Amino acid sequence: MKYVIAVIDIGMTNKKVAIYDDKLEQLDAAYKNFSPLSIKSPLTGEQLDVHDLAGMEDWFVEQIASFAKKYPIKAISVTTHGATSVCVDKNGNVCAPCIFYTHEPGEAFQKEFYDLCGNKTELQKTTATPPLSAMINLAKGIYFLKKHFAADFAKTETILNLPQYFGFRFTGIKGVEPTFMGCHTYLLNPYDDSFSSVADKLGIRNLLPTNYKNTCEKLGNLKSEIAEKLGLSTDVVVTMGIHDSNSSLIPYLAKNDTGDFILNSTGTWCVCMHPQNELSFNEDDLGKIVFFNRSAFRKPVKTSIFLGGMEVDNYVKLYKKINNTEDFPSSTQDAVNEILSEKDTFLLPEIVTGSGQFPTSKAGIMERGKFYSFEEISEGKAIPDILKGERAKKYFFAVLDLSMTIQTETALRRAGLKAGTKIFTEGGFRKNALYNSLVASVLDGNEVYLTSMKEATAFGAAMSAAMVLESKSHTELASQINIEYTPVSPFKVQGYDEYKKMFLSLATK
Repeated sequence: MKYVIAVIDIGMTNKKVAIYDDKLEQLDAAYKNFSPLSIKSPLTGEQLDVHDLAGMEDWFVEQIASFAKKYPIKAISVTTHGATSVCVDKNGNVCAPCIFYTHEPGEAFQKEFYDLCGNKTELQKTTATPPLSAMINLAKGIYFLKKHFAADFAKTETILNLPQYFGFRFTGIKGVEPTFMGCHTYLLNPYDDSFSSVADKLGIRNLLPTNYKNTCEKLGNLKSEIAEKLGLSTDVVVTMGIHDSNSSLIPYLAKNDTGDFILNSTGTWCVCMHPQNELSFNEDDLGKIVFFNRSAFRKPVKTSIFLGGMEVDNYVKLYKKINNTEDFPSSTQDAVNEILSEKDTFLLPEIVTGSGQFPTSKAGIMERGKFYSFEEISEGKAIPDILKGERAKKYFFAVLDLSMTIQTETALRRAGLKAGTKIFTEGGFRKNALYNSLVASVLDGNEVYLTSMKEATAFGAAMSAAMVLESKSHTELASQINIEYTPVSPFKVQGYDEYKKMFLSLATK
C-alpha cells in the first residue's frame, strides 16, 4: 500500500480511531467510550456535563502512535458530532468548558437568546437554521458560555468548531469549513458563505477563524511536538475536518449513478438529507426542524430530522419493563393492517418537546380516545392496553413502526421528496424489515433501498483525506466505493392515508 489514513471519529459517547488504506478499505480500528465530566456553573450552581477534551486527545495520540508502528500513516482526518465548539486563549489553551449541547438551559434562556438574536422564523430564513431545543444550535452554546462562564469566556482569542479544534491541536493552525459552520448553528449566512448577523449580535465575529477553506482541503501538517509523540513525520497531512452527517453523505455524492436521492440516515436522530442546487424553504417548513446543511462541496443539502431512534429505544425499554421481559416482539404486516383498520391507537411524538417534525406534539399514546402521556406511562401511573400483555405482543411494534413511518414520510417530504427521488436508508433502522417495507409501501412513487455502507461517517472522512493526498475529486474516487443497494419490497397497505390523517390531526394540535 502507498499510504494509510487515520480517521478520528468523535460521537457523543463513542470515540474511534480507524485506519483506511489507499483503496479506502478499513484495516484497523480502536474504540472507547468517554463519560462526561461535570462542572458547576458559577452563575447558578447547576451541574453541567462537559467533554473530556484532554482525555480524548491523549487517547487519540496513544492510538495513532500505536497504529503508526504498523502502518504508513500519511494523513489524519477528523469528523465529529455537531453543535460543539471550543474556546482557546492567546496561548492556544482551552479557556472555557466544552459543554454538552444536550443541556437544556430553560425557557427564560431560550427567550433571552431570541430577543437578542432575532425572530425564529426570520433566522430560519436567513441562516437556514431552525430553532432547536437545548443548545443544539451552536450559537446558543456560545451565548450560554458568555453568561455562565463570563470570566473564562473573556480569555477567548478564537472559537473553534470541534473538528477544527483537534486539527489545531495537531497542526497549530486555526481554520473553519462549511459543513460544521453551516449545520444549524445560526452563525453562517449560507447565501454568501459569510458569518451571519447572529455572530454580530453575540459580539463574536472577531473570535471566529478567518481561515475559511473547503472541507476536503489540507488544514496543515503535523507540528513537530505532536509528530514526535505520534512517531510520524511532519509531512503528515491533517485535513480541515468535517461534520459527521455531511461526512456520511460524501460516498453517495461521489457515485454518479444515484441521480436524485435522499439519504435516510437512521439512529438516535433520523436525518433525511437531500442534496439540492438551490436554497429555498416552503412555507410549511418554517417553524419545523427543517434546515439546510452545507455539503463538503458547499452545496445546499435540505435536511429534516427527528428523534426516531431515541423514541424507539425509550418505548422498547418501557415495553420490557411493563411486561417484565427482555424480549421485544416484532409485528406482522397483517398486524399493521389491523391497526390501520381499527384507527384507534396512535403513538405520538415528540419525546424531546419542540424537536422533530411535530414540535407542538405531546409525546404519548392515544388509545380509543384516551391520551396517555409518555411521562405517566414511564412513571407507571397509567398504561394503555397496547403496551400490556398479548395485545402488546401482537400489535405494539406495528403501532410503533407506523409512527416511525409517518414521521419518516413527513421528514422526507419536507426534505423535498418528489416522484422519482430514490431513498437510501442506512443506520440502525436497516434491521427493521417491517419499517422499511412500510416506507416502501406508502411511497409508491419512489424506489426505496437499504445500503451497505458500514461506518459511512468514518469512510467519508477518509475520502476527504484521500482527495488531498491523491489530488482527486470525490467523483474520481468513486470506483473505490462499493455501495450495495438492496431494493425494499412493498406490501399492500390498507387504510394508511386515513390513519395518517388522524395521526396528523393529533400531532399538530
